[in-house]
Amino acid sequence: MKKKAIVLILLVIIICGTLGFLYFKNRKVSDELTLYGNIEIRQVDLSFQVAGKIEKMLKEEGDTVKAGELVAILDDRDYVSNLEKAQADVEKTSALKDDAESKFERHAPLVEDNTISKQDYDTLLNTKNRTKADYDAAVAQKNFAKNQLDYTKVYAPDEGVIMIRVQEPGSNVSKGQPVYTMAKTKPVWVRAYVNETDLGNIKYGQGVTVYTDTVDPDTGKKREYKGQIGYISPVAEFTPKAVQSTDIRTNLVYRIRVYIYDIDEYLRQGMPVTIKVDLNSGE
Repeated sequence: MKKKAIVLILLVIIICGTLGFLYFKNRKVSDELTLYGNIEIRQVDLSFQVAGKIEKMLKEEGDTVKAGELVAILDDRDYVSNLEKAQADVEKTSALKDDAESKFERHAPLVEDNTISKQDYDTLLNTKNRTKADYDAAVAQKNFAKNQLDYTKVYAPDEGVIMIRVQEPGSNVSKGQPVYTMAKTKPVWVRAYVNETDLGNIKYGQGVTVYTDTVDPDTGKKREYKGQIGYISPVAEFTPKAVQSTDIRTNLVYRIRVYIYDIDEYLRQGMPVTIKVDLNSGE
């Protein structure tokens, strides 16, 4: 009886071992890597480069802007006056410079026959040089005043969307104080993390598909975007607690950045997404 039981146990062990061997032998390694991340969009604080009272705020929250588009204006009356004064100083110093140069050119040759003294010659030369320096300083001051006047306007540095309208017309703002926060249209990327065991299966420029949790009503499927891996961190780090992962959170991972090509208005800052990497693709 005992022999039969031992034989039966051995048969069970052999059968289980055989089935396990066949399972692992025939099991296919997944050809798709799934990662999770969040949308990242660059934001810019727009501000005046000079202080003053806001005259106009031309954009509302949610408005789109083009590169170089005017978005806000300061009361520029004082800056216009400064430019006019600087222009007048340029004209005055220019006249003095021209007069000094003319006198020097007329009287300089007379020093050779002692019609004028060497001291008079030096005085003429010094006056000529001084008036030239005064003119150059006036021109520099005019350029500065013109720049200050130009700084009373704020232009969008790139295409984007106004996220926050911080100030209103009539507000007094200081130099560098934000009046808008703008989200740039490009670039848009996904910040994600990959486990060390999967690191050898991805590379720069590799194509990926990004899915949001939002269902497109036209297709009935999750919104889909194409992109590529544009950055892989050379340094490992602990998985951030905010990142969803099927593995233990204390595992070391590598941060990657996935750039999205077909950007649209449905991608939002911080939006969670799923990334599918085809490990069989060459790109």
